Amino acid sequence: MATLRVSSLLASSSPSSLHCNPSGFTKCQSSPRWAFSFSVTPLCSRRSKRIVHCIAGDTLGLTRPNESDAPKISIGAKDTDVVQWQGDLLAIGATENDLARDENSKFKNPLLQQLDSKLNGLLSAASSEEDFSGKSGQSINLRLPGGRITLVGLGSSASSPTSYHSLGEAAAAAAKSAQARNIAVSLASTDGLSAESKINSASAIATGVMLGIFEDNRFRSESKTPALESLDILGLGTGPEIESKIKYAEHVCAGVILGRELVNAPANIVTPGVLAEEAKKIASTYSDVITVNILDAEQCKELKMGAYLAVAAAATENPPYFIHLCFKTMSRERKRKIALVGKGLTFDSGGYNLKTGAGSKIELMKYDMGGAAAVLGAAKALGEIRPFGVEVHFIVAACENMISGAGMRPGDIVTASNGKTIEVNNTDAEGRLTLADALIYACNQGVEKIIDLATLTGAIVTALGPSVAGAFTPSDGLAREVIVAAEASGEKLWRMPMEESYWKSMKSGVADMINTGPGEGGAITGALFLKQFVDEKVQWLHLDIAGPVWSDEKKNATGYGVSTLVEWVLRNSL
Repeated sequence: MATLRVSSLLASSSPSSLHCNPSGFTKCQSSPRWAFSFSVTPLCSRRSKRIVHCIAGDTLGLTRPNESDAPKISIGAKDTDVVQWQGDLLAIGATENDLARDENSKFKNPLLQQLDSKLNGLLSAASSEEDFSGKSGQSINLRLPGGRITLVGLGSSASSPTSYHSLGEAAAAAAKSAQARNIAVSLASTDGLSAESKINSASAIATGVMLGIFEDNRFRSESKTPALESLDILGLGTGPEIESKIKYAEHVCAGVILGRELVNAPANIVTPGVLAEEAKKIASTYSDVITVNILDAEQCKELKMGAYLAVAAAATENPPYFIHLCFKTMSRERKRKIALVGKGLTFDSGGYNLKTGAGSKIELMKYDMGGAAAVLGAAKALGEIRPFGVEVHFIVAACENMISGAGMRPGDIVTASNGKTIEVNNTDAEGRLTLADALIYACNQGVEKIIDLATLTGAIVTALGPSVAGAFTPSDGLAREVIVAAEASGEKLWRMPMEESYWKSMKSGVADMINTGPGEGGAITGALFLKQFVDEKVQWLHLDIAGPVWSDEKKNATGYGVSTLVEWVLRNSL
């Protein structure tokens, strides 16, 4: 039996606060002078075991998150006869073909036929009355004296993890509505499914239930805790292989939920310092396989991270922290070295190019650290899974993009740590500046491959909509790897062109480049900008996740990217 245990976000001790006093962080050709003054002040007290930033919490809103109430669910794959199963709710996934009827309007599908017979024709009558035909997104719920039955449509065929994930989510929604304690999920038919497909289907169903039952109620004064205690997955096999796959799903879901909680928490709770604390907590929990190095502004200055520090310059109350976690096992086998880099803007005001108007989404700019959340969520999951033969570097340049007299101005020229100069023609294109120094740092770790994730452009949402991430890479091989990992994880992405001819629009008259081009092709020029800071010997892929990081429908973070990253890392383990 596999049990989901999602720990709350903890902050036991805090990094010192470095209060910087420079007006900017640009390297100039003439003798540069930097003046730093700093004092040590605690960002968080030990009295709370939640993610809480005391300076912000005590002076801005007095908000204290409640404990995370993620439920613990006992999950098992069983051979129990579906018709004989006893519990609060039975959910059955059915394709359009499964709903076929004979000349007497009876189900042809054996399982549905047995259930309908046991219910004296109620299932058949209800599906006809509700015009339930098994189409994707359809569902009907029957309330019976001994429990409930939910039929969930899987479409014309159920051949992808997304279909089974949706089945699990629908079962979770029905369970929450009924306050069910014990539920089971089954397929109406497993014809055509190989043994491997059955295992993967069970994992996807478990994932859907675990993520579907979770609700982030930390900031509500009152909330109802889901009653669900156990999930039985019926008819897809039993044994150590399927239990191992379900356990894997549990670990990935814990990482996804961490990612969701980090993105959901507002900027007065999750600051760069709190992100650094979360990284330290992950390293402490998995100290035998994960190490951590947190750099403050002074240390980043020594590494000449002028692009990153320029973005962070205005946020004197919440200084930047550069996060570097490293996963590796103690075994002596050769390890493939890879890096995951996440954009970590805990709030993006736009700077002097202030986000204004209803379409600016400034109120949602807490999610501008969705890339960082995915990277930290992946680190947590991999700390549990512990793959051999791979060394993974998790890198986040965390900061805020604010406005002050010390802040970056339009027209400023900043210098990245590889010496390239950037004319800032838009302070609201700040994420790529922080990623520039993060990518250089990642390459300096001697890695062979890098994936960066960033809520980089609105242009990618215009191109692909809210559910699909854009993948940019000059490497066909790496593109195939990530696409396969995303398909296995049920996350949607689409490879976009790296149109090199567009780079001419990024030329500056006074520096090596500008940080934004014309409005057309903005997602492509953003990716081309990042490419300037990646070693040619390193395979690199950029994921623009501005669309799928957030669900407007649910008004919640999705945890996008964690599942794909973990799957990709495992496929790169030797």
